[in-house]
Amino acid sequence: MSTPTTQATTQATASTTSTVTRLLQRQILPLDRDSDVLALYVDPEDAKLDADKYEVGGNTSAKALNNAAIRQSTSTGRALHPDQIESRTALRVKSGDRLSFGTYFNAFPASYWRRWTVVTSVTLTVTVRGSGATVIVYKSMARGNSQRVDAAETTTSESSSFTFDLTLKPFVDGGWYWYDVVAGDEDVVVESAEWTAEVPADRAGHGTVDVAITTMNRPDFCAELLAQIGEDDTLRPYLDTVMVMEQGTDKVSGSPVFARAQEALGETLRVIEQGNLGGSGGYARGQLESVRKGTATYTLMMDDDVVCEPEGIVRAVTFGDLARRPTIVGGHMFNIYSRSRLHSFGEIVQPWRFWWQSAPDTHTDWDFAGRNLRSSRWLHKRIDVDFNGWFMCLVPRTVLEQVGLSLPLFIKWDDSEFGLRAKKAGFPTVTFPGAAVWHVPWTDKNDALDWQAYFHHRNRLVAALLHSVYPKGGRMIRESLNHQIAHLVSMQYSTAELRLLAMEDVLAGPRGLHDMLPTRLAEVNALRKQFTDAQLQVDPDAFPPVRRSKPPRKGRDTSEIPGRLSTLVSAGLQPLRQLKKPRQLAEEHPEAEIRAMDAKWYRLGTLDSAIVSMNDGTSAAFYRRDPEKFRDLVKRTVEIHERYRREWPRLAQDYRAALGEITSPESWERTFAPWLDETTPPRTDD
Repeated sequence: MSTPTTQATTQATASTTSTVTRLLQRQILPLDRDSDVLALYVDPEDAKLDADKYEVGGNTSAKALNNAAIRQSTSTGRALHPDQIESRTALRVKSGDRLSFGTYFNAFPASYWRRWTVVTSVTLTVTVRGSGATVIVYKSMARGNSQRVDAAETTTSESSSFTFDLTLKPFVDGGWYWYDVVAGDEDVVVESAEWTAEVPADRAGHGTVDVAITTMNRPDFCAELLAQIGEDDTLRPYLDTVMVMEQGTDKVSGSPVFARAQEALGETLRVIEQGNLGGSGGYARGQLESVRKGTATYTLMMDDDVVCEPEGIVRAVTFGDLARRPTIVGGHMFNIYSRSRLHSFGEIVQPWRFWWQSAPDTHTDWDFAGRNLRSSRWLHKRIDVDFNGWFMCLVPRTVLEQVGLSLPLFIKWDDSEFGLRAKKAGFPTVTFPGAAVWHVPWTDKNDALDWQAYFHHRNRLVAALLHSVYPKGGRMIRESLNHQIAHLVSMQYSTAELRLLAMEDVLAGPRGLHDMLPTRLAEVNALRKQFTDAQLQVDPDAFPPVRRSKPPRKGRDTSEIPGRLSTLVSAGLQPLRQLKKPRQLAEEHPEAEIRAMDAKWYRLGTLDSAIVSMNDGTSAAFYRRDPEKFRDLVKRTVEIHERYRREWPRLAQDYRAALGEITSPESWERTFAPWLDETTPPRTDD
């Protein structure tokens, strides 16, 4: 007979080894039958895999040719009719056609589940209605090569379900599973497909999420997003609270769509009004409220101007539930104007430059309608990241409790700094395929020139002081100096002045960040207005006509991109040219009109004045060269960068010592004090 101790041990062992079945992912189709996004859900094209980079070798010309070939479209123009979509999960395949579900939203990202979760094998169940249909299951490895795994065929016109047991063992470096369906002599309907797994019994239930949306003067966009979230039946059980941090004057409650959103979300919706504290202030409020009430498993940061795929939130929660350790789960960003184009597959902070960028061996602005997943070798590697943008990012509440809330940075670098901070504390970030939103891409903006230039530069310096592993920030100070000179030779004096102000504020220390949060934007805008290059005009006739006292040498087209040698020569000569007196006509008349896309330092530096348009295409400004202003700004620029070289170690120590305090709920509560609702329930322990 077993002793009581042995019985207890046996029961504990049985508890830990018992399992339940959980749905990981299901087949989905576009909510609105939008043909622009169909390529992300189902693919009628063949696979034409590009060359392996190791076969191409290291020859520069061969690599350049291969990189160009990778970008070439393989699409034949074959298309599906939206009427083939019969429901959210069902698709009709016409007689004789072959369709692949090896797509962004319907392929199974096996390597991510293998690396980050407790799942070791999955079961794919495909239900097809119609006779003579073949279901074929494939897998790929990290190098992109695909292999046929299994197949089954329907023999009746009624619904038939096929089950495939699939191991995750060989997916250490990358790879996907997917399935193709081939119709026979008659149309067939792929009614559903589900990827399930046996998981420990203590992970049977799904977590819940507080959605935190920061908004300012985008009422219709925000209300549409709220309605989209609230009206999705699959997502609704996962929602704890949907919080809107209202920081504008044109309020979301004023949108004609808001009533629909309010009806859909009911008591789940909470609108919190506060002053304009930027994205970091809005998200920090959502994080604080989530931590205080303590009822949701996760907090999801989401921008107000996105179109969401609700299923992506469900998948992110499911992945987080089954992760080996508390894990930040981020979504991808697709271009809202060209909806099959992926902005980036994963982002890192390059440690030497301390600048965000796409992960190595990836391609930005990838069009899945032009080259599908199965044809793109690089998409089959698992991509590991440092952070995920807060346009869609799921953070476990336990991570917020242990590493703190957002830094008070207003905008820029709050999400990347948080990812680095969490990573240092042992909490990874996974940018998870199949979870995504559509958003205005960063490439359609130039936020390094307007008021955001101050926050860009200040917050990058703060993040580098906190997390750079190199003495004096690696290349950070040198690159800051280079960028400052580039702005100066481009006659962008307002931007140069804002960057100097940013550097001065960083030198003042970390404890002023909270105090500046409500006021710095107004002060920055007041400073900018003093400079003509920041005085934007919408009317083209607001500017004098273009005139030049001296034409371009030999009629050269200065919009051409110079070679490396020419660029280096320009970098050496153009700062000296700025000391010369401007040509007489240039003070009153611009010498050229420069499109935003062509407004590079090496072109602007050859002019004494110019009309320069903004990236959003709505306005332009009159740039004028000013030697006296140039001298003053260069002098101050050199002095402050020398000071950074001397004081970096002390500054880094100060910021790292203060990090815990300035990201604590208590510090944020003091900042939010004018807007805190005292009736907000305090945190309750689980």
